Amino acid sequence: MTTSWQEFEKVAPRIAAIFRRRHAATGNLCFLGTLRADGFPRICPMEPRFFEDRLWINGMPDTAKFRDLDRDPRFTLHTATVDTHVSDGDAKVWGTVEDVRDEDLHARFADHLFAETGFDLRGRSFDRFFGARLVGASAVEVGDGHLDVTVWRAGGQEEVIRKH
Repeated sequence: MTTSWQEFEKVAPRIAAIFRRRHAATGNLCFLGTLRADGFPRICPMEPRFFEDRLWINGMPDTAKFRDLDRDPRFTLHTATVDTHVSDGDAKVWGTVEDVRDEDLHARFADHLFAETGFDLRGRSFDRFFGARLVGASAVEVGDGHLDVTVWRAGGQEEVIRKH
């Protein structure tokens, strides 16, 4: 069972809010984990985007990370954190990607990206356009003398585990 971002925000609002907050705070920077052909993990910085109620994992064409996802669609995406005290929280999601071949969607995305960032991909063909489908997520928040770990699995609700 997998879940779209829009569905995820409804069933795991705490994790989704932390993920969005940390994603925005770093200028959209996250770390993408994929599996290399030899089975070892690969970690790559990237800038996933939210567009039309969906999380998109896309970027420069013909990269190792996207060849990994072509071979094995499983991924994990972790918000960039430099604060060892995690005072603003931290989140990660994982699941699978699907390559969405929809030229109208690609054109709308390129228009949106240009309006938002000035980066111009309008009129270009997208080699890959990976939409995320989530199967799990977690987040941490530090409070007054405790750590809240929030976890979620597809088909369920988020659960907060408090550690003192």
